Amino acid sequence: MNAVTIVIASMCILMIAYRLYGTFITVKVLKLDDSKATPAHELNDGKDYVPTNKWVSFGHHFAAIAAAGPLVGPILAAQFGYLPGLLWLLIGAVIGGAVHDAVVLFASMRKKGKSLSEVAKDELGPVAGFCTGLAMLFIITITMAGLSMVVLHALENNPWGTFAVGITIPIAMGVGLLYKKTGNLKLASTIGFVLLMVGVFMGPTIQETALGEFLTFDTKTLAIILPIYAFFAAALPVWLLLAPRDYLSSFMKIGVFIALIIGVFIINPVIEFPAFTKFTGGGGPILAGPVWPFISITIACGAISGFHAFVGSGTTPKMLDRWSDIKVVGFGAMLVECLVGIMALIAATALQPADYFAINSTPEVFKTLGMEVVHLPELAKEIGLDLEGRTGGAVTLAVGMSYIFTSIPWFSHLASYFFQFVIMFEAVFILTAIDAGTRVARYLIQDFFGEYYKPLKKTDWLPGSIFASALACFMWGYLLYSGDIGSIWALFGVSNQLMASIGLIIGATVILKIADKRWYMLTCLVPLAYLFVTVNYAGYWMVKNVYLNPDAAGYSTLNAILSIIMLVLGVIILISAIKKWLDMWNTPQFKMNAKTL
Repeated sequence: MNAVTIVIASMCILMIAYRLYGTFITVKVLKLDDSKATPAHELNDGKDYVPTNKWVSFGHHFAAIAAAGPLVGPILAAQFGYLPGLLWLLIGAVIGGAVHDAVVLFASMRKKGKSLSEVAKDELGPVAGFCTGLAMLFIITITMAGLSMVVLHALENNPWGTFAVGITIPIAMGVGLLYKKTGNLKLASTIGFVLLMVGVFMGPTIQETALGEFLTFDTKTLAIILPIYAFFAAALPVWLLLAPRDYLSSFMKIGVFIALIIGVFIINPVIEFPAFTKFTGGGGPILAGPVWPFISITIACGAISGFHAFVGSGTTPKMLDRWSDIKVVGFGAMLVECLVGIMALIAATALQPADYFAINSTPEVFKTLGMEVVHLPELAKEIGLDLEGRTGGAVTLAVGMSYIFTSIPWFSHLASYFFQFVIMFEAVFILTAIDAGTRVARYLIQDFFGEYYKPLKKTDWLPGSIFASALACFMWGYLLYSGDIGSIWALFGVSNQLMASIGLIIGATVILKIADKRWYMLTCLVPLAYLFVTVNYAGYWMVKNVYLNPDAAGYSTLNAILSIIMLVLGVIILISAIKKWLDMWNTPQFKMNAKTL
């Protein structure tokens, strides 16, 4: 199988889906009406509620949702072969993910940009609202830890990468200030992008200096720095750091993958992996479980992701200028993210399988596989880093993309630059999600605890914002500091897909309430049925075989307790929703409509 075939077929499927199914969802099912004011206009406060250009909103939303998931998930899932991941990415994104993102964004905007827990309370009642709020607090905490874990291994003892990532923070703040003062988006964007490139190419000059030594961190130090950074990102006004950073990084994200697509067309690399590997039945060195349900748990972002519900009911609904922007920002961004996931899968499966497993397994585990590396020693020498045993997926993507780019004769001697650029690119991907995710966690904490202390409900109350931001950072920072990629990512996968199920439950409720035809509800119920069964079986499998198994590498009573709590909350929410659906179905209005449908 050649990579070009996969890319062309995937792009055609996604464009057709956007044009046809995206229009159906937004026009027929959600009935978007631009004559109505959006929450950004109704509640404009210049801080959280800010009417924003459609493409800036797209940049923020895409940057926030496209974090580690579409990069790391497909790479880890390559253990099963290239075909399971490719099929799940395309089917999951079109049928599930894009619909989920659009309906959650719509549901939040109908309620003035409220969080999903508040929407659940209004739509399903106080019990479901409380359970949704509690589940969201658990899930956002685990999600932030899971995403941040990937950054640790990418920046560990890597001053060039740390400098390139760190310099994006003052650059983004400068762009935000310049745009706010001048209103000139093109000027601010151009300056910001040029400075980002300068930051990457300055990296080698600082490696052997005092600054380079200062920026050489181990994972434990990075696990403290990241939550501190996230605190300020969550507490500062959205226009100062979060929005401009996300907007600028979206240029880089999309630009890099366009470059990768071009590189794939030029080189047309052969997919070295088989369609299915011997690990589809379980027992793999990266993922212990079988291809189902773990393909749908490992690949979340890129197919369907509950983390998107936090962004879609957090920052983005407070920014949209028009209701019709939901098609581009909600439905469209998800499909672009799917393409990102496909390109990450190609970058991983273009490597020799032995090289892939050597990077993603510990040296002790790799020795048991009976494989011999092929190109890895040469790549390690060109890049200037030891690549074996750098688990987590981030390094695999950087190696895979560098391998493709340096196959072009003009770039054959630039492996170290490409590697470090991709590391920065990945880290910025993830940090933008941490920015938005921590801010959403702040909103959730204020909503949840604001029921007991009313001033916390006010998002513009400074002490409340500081308290909620600090608490959010402490919770996920603790998991990050004490965990590892294996235990955290599996827990993240289950919790993330449970959150997606909750988003689809609430979306189905809203559609049943507003849609002209009751069968439109199937747009949410079909992906919900698959996802709910999948996530509960995966959670049960992990609790039984890993978290409560003393002989398993991921043994963790805390992870078992968190998993059980989340799954129980999901069942309570579904039962509450079914009761609500039956009540609505039997109202006179619906009985009358049923005669005409």
